[in-house]
Amino acid sequence: MSDSTKTYLFAGASSAIALETAKLLQLKGAKIIGLSTKIIEGTYDAFFQVEKYDFNKFPAINETIDGLVYFPGTINLKPFARLTSADFLADLEINALGAAAFVQAYLTNLKNSENASVVFISSVAAGIGMPFHSSVSLSKGAIEGLTKALAAELAPRIRVNCVAPSLVNTPLATKFINTPEKVELMEKKNPLRKVGAAKDVAHAITFLLSEESAWVSGQVFAVDGGMSTLKNT
Repeated sequence: MSDSTKTYLFAGASSAIALETAKLLQLKGAKIIGLSTKIIEGTYDAFFQVEKYDFNKFPAINETIDGLVYFPGTINLKPFARLTSADFLADLEINALGAAAFVQAYLTNLKNSENASVVFISSVAAGIGMPFHSSVSLSKGAIEGLTKALAAELAPRIRVNCVAPSLVNTPLATKFINTPEKVELMEKKNPLRKVGAAKDVAHAITFLLSEESAWVSGQVFAVDGGMSTLKNT
């Protein structure tokens, strides 16, 4: 099946990475349906506004879906002692529980595809210890666990993978890179001396959605400039 006959559904469609991914797939002729709590004009072939990413909150879609991508995420960095139960729950609901609800809502649509793929978004922080990342790491660790559990349960018809970026230059990360000094600091922390671009992550997502990754499932793909595996000297 070529990309020109495929339909993909994005939750969190207003994110910078989602918009870049949509453009890449549309260049190949794919149809992209967007879901977001924010109204988006243009970009998507069809769009639905949702109240929140939660069980029984997603609109019914009566067509085959070849791929799901769940983009919603948080960057809630605080010292562990200052984190409240509300902080942990909010991050868990957005990053992990919403993803589970999203896949559950469209599981039948996916099963109608000949080569369905689900992609989640984690973080480099789930794989390595980073100060002030307790809440983020807890929720992103949950999404990586969900990736592997669903990949096992839904095989062989549906593949499930996850992309784990380091810091990416998006509106969500603005406060960390809103001055030249902050950008330089973040670049020095990365082995490739780079803050990621939305397109860097989008390319990885499009690969995991495509038939080029037809023998890939249950994987967490690091798209992080080597941060998770290389010693930064």
